[in-house]
Amino acid sequence: MRTTLDIATWARKAHFEFFRQFEEPFFGVCIPVDCTRAYTRSRSAGASFFLYYLHRSLAAANTIVPFRYRIHEDNVFIYDAVHASPTINRPDGTFGFAYMDYHADFTAFSAAAQQEIDRVQNSTGLIPAVSGENVIHYSSLPWLDFTSISHARSFSFKDCSPKISFGKMKEENGKKIMPVSIHVHHALMDGYHVGQFADLFQQLMHE
Repeated sequence: MRTTLDIATWARKAHFEFFRQFEEPFFGVCIPVDCTRAYTRSRSAGASFFLYYLHRSLAAANTIVPFRYRIHEDNVFIYDAVHASPTINRPDGTFGFAYMDYHADFTAFSAAAQQEIDRVQNSTGLIPAVSGENVIHYSSLPWLDFTSISHARSFSFKDCSPKISFGKMKEENGKKIMPVSIHVHHALMDGYHVGQFADLFQQLMHE
């Protein structure tokens, strides 16, 4: 379900009209996330760490409202929920696109997500997921401790979905730190909102 944002009364109306005209309207940041408690908790529960932090990031994104905004023609819609469209790595070195519904309950999310992972890993080809626009595009690069990242884009395709990438976790002063890249459409949100997401994601990883 979705509702229409009243752009005429939106405090960011001028920002929306300004940045939506850009050839490259996305901006991105890369932040370090402390995964120490989350990693220990997921391992103790016998859960996938990947699905654990993916679920926490979705919980944060669904809480920070601008992450649920999407542009369609001249309108901005607010979706009731956004879901995950992650890349899933295969043993042969390729990957496929997947689609995972967000469930507030981690157990329910994990069970359905693992079925989707199994499906993609036991298939071939890119398998574009028909998942709609109310998704966040996720990728995981567990081989790289990156400090910045860029994304392949087709400028003829009017994409406005956030893109979040997770990197290689490393030990640092007794903590497990993972780089996380967040790219968002500047017509829909600013650094302030990305900061809200980053703070909430870290809080949820600590809980």
